[in-house]
Amino acid sequence: MDLLTGLLDGPRARGAFLLRSLLDPPFALRIEDRAPLTVVAVVRGTTWVVPDGSAAELLHPGDVAVLRGPDAYTVADDPTTTPQVVIHPGQRCTTLRGEPLTTTPAAGVRTWGTGTPGRTVLLTGTYQLPGEVNGPLLAALPALLVVRADEWHSPLVGLLADEVVRDSPGQEAVLDRLLDLLLIAVLRTWFDRPGATPSWYAAAADPVVGPALRLLRDDPARPWTVAALAAEVGVSRAALARRFTELVGEPPMAYLTGWRLSLAADLLREPDATLGAVARRVGYGSPFALSTAFRRVRGISPRDHRTRTPVA
Repeated sequence: MDLLTGLLDGPRARGAFLLRSLLDPPFALRIEDRAPLTVVAVVRGTTWVVPDGSAAELLHPGDVAVLRGPDAYTVADDPTTTPQVVIHPGQRCTTLRGEPLTTTPAAGVRTWGTGTPGRTVLLTGTYQLPGEVNGPLLAALPALLVVRADEWHSPLVGLLADEVVRDSPGQEAVLDRLLDLLLIAVLRTWFDRPGATPSWYAAAADPVVGPALRLLRDDPARPWTVAALAAEVGVSRAALARRFTELVGEPPMAYLTGWRLSLAADLLREPDATLGAVARRVGYGSPFALSTAFRRVRGISPRDHRTRTPVA
């Protein structure tokens, strides 16, 4: 597995929140849902995306924005427009006064709007739980990235626009997978930009660190030590530790721990997976060892992580 594939292999939407918005100016939606990752695509018209603490971006048809949470942001016809809608955790929608709002039934399923057909049409897909997107991917992204329509050529925005308003059997699974594909396609385009890749991805080209990264990612269950890893790539322990830390930003064993726990977080979402089986697959000798590491690094027990994660 190449490192970019490994980085993009994480998105796994499970019952993701998807919404089509039909909007006429003036409009402004304040998003305070604290979601780890959100995708906004423009089908028609234009919109401003205004993250808290970051520069606003004007989006045109075919443009896609990816926002890394949990910070709030606003989607509006103009950065100065006062928000009419606030979206809270759990995708609860209210007015600024706290009055509840729902989608607009006459406009179609998964649809909300200020006007029909709407001068501006947006698609919003939200990964609602941290386990749906791996930690290394989130860490590699800025608060807001935008891929313009002329930078990529894909039918995915159109497909998602067609499917989001359908209410057929299995539709939730279809939408989850389309959202995953859209996110991966956008991020692949963005990572092609000079300087967009994280330091550890650029390290893949290094003749020493690159092979070491691939060994750790391809065989995380192996009882690795720095000495064993150094022997595999043909350098001294000290040389590997120094070069790995310099290029990746953390020591080899710290990187391995993060990778193992990211894998464990995904595996724990499988309904039949036991803690013992997951521990063995990611290189921990016992469920207790995995639980201890999981809680220390992620601040939550594997059991609590599993109960917070919806399963298909």
